[in-house]
Amino acid sequence: MSDKQLATVAVRKGIESDSQFNAVVPPLYLTTTYGFSQLGDVPTFDYSRSGNPTRNMLGEALAEMEGGAAGVVTNCGTSAINLLATALLGPDDLLIAPHDCYGGTYRLFNSRAEKGDFKVCFVDQTDPLALAEALALRPKLVWVETPSNPLLRIIDIAALCRQSAEAGALVAVDNTFLSPILQQPLALGADFVVHSTTKYINGHSDVLGGVLVSKDPEQGEQIAWWANCIGATGAPFDAYLTLRGLRTLAHRMRGHEENSLAILAFLQQQPLVGHIYHPSQPSHPGHDIALRQQKGFGAMLSFELAGSMEQLETFVRELRCFSLAESLGGTESLICHPASMTHRAMSDEAQQEAGLKPTLLRLSVGLEDPQDLIADLAQAFAKSAEVAV
Repeated sequence: MSDKQLATVAVRKGIESDSQFNAVVPPLYLTTTYGFSQLGDVPTFDYSRSGNPTRNMLGEALAEMEGGAAGVVTNCGTSAINLLATALLGPDDLLIAPHDCYGGTYRLFNSRAEKGDFKVCFVDQTDPLALAEALALRPKLVWVETPSNPLLRIIDIAALCRQSAEAGALVAVDNTFLSPILQQPLALGADFVVHSTTKYINGHSDVLGGVLVSKDPEQGEQIAWWANCIGATGAPFDAYLTLRGLRTLAHRMRGHEENSLAILAFLQQQPLVGHIYHPSQPSHPGHDIALRQQKGFGAMLSFELAGSMEQLETFVRELRCFSLAESLGGTESLICHPASMTHRAMSDEAQQEAGLKPTLLRLSVGLEDPQDLIADLAQAFAKSAEVAV
């Protein structure tokens, strides 16, 4: 663990590391291959799929921020998840995953299990009995998503890690929604942390990427070997842009969170807003756990529209400061309809079991002026209220 604050690590990583021209900002290495000094020698870098100075610098920065031993940067978040499954799991191994996880994660685990690559058990990890029954099956890996996407359910990471260790299982936590600025799962007992760096870490909606951080150095080497073997590593230019985005992460997260809390207060007063999902609310399941393991509540929130689908469609259509789009964590505000967008890979039955209703909307609150965001929401609600039910 670094003795520096996380914001300092994010800003300073690689600064003044250029020994050739003394550039303050580290250079971008776009080369695919590297020279060998002589026959028989193996240099630090030989081919950019297996190692690249720019990509390695990003991996080292994220590992340091998460308190891990090694970070492998991949070409997208799903690739990081797939890399972990590939490196750890065989046909007889069981993976436990949350029943309400991100739709792409659900699709990946379910599809690979159907192929016979490993076994998967989707379970409500907030249900102590269901979780205990799943752990009794002696899984190899437990996948955790907290806060969950899109219902922001909270899992007690430390407690689950203790239970998983007793069952002989490793634990991996998707930390995409909070970033290392607001949550550090390895310090709570997890073995791996995964991020879609596409989201808050890059922060500008212009680069796909992922990272898999390992607590144990040997497991980190194993992950890196598999990343090279299957070609999961990210591109140098993407790593360069992501490292640039990382430098402002701490300040962006504060701005995102301030805006989201302002919008939350507004939504709580709207007659067309039904149930709101946000861990800051005392009534939110796991609120006390969030206070204990998180340094903030993040900028994601979801709510159910208390009206018809016609009113929901009108509301979304009338928005001007919220773009209807998938993804999250960029400077711009986004609105998403999980049932038809991010989670459409799940069957209707799976969505229902996970608690995803057709009237659910998810907001990724950006860095626009909160007054403009609230005014935009207000006018869209007003237009929706004019629609006959």
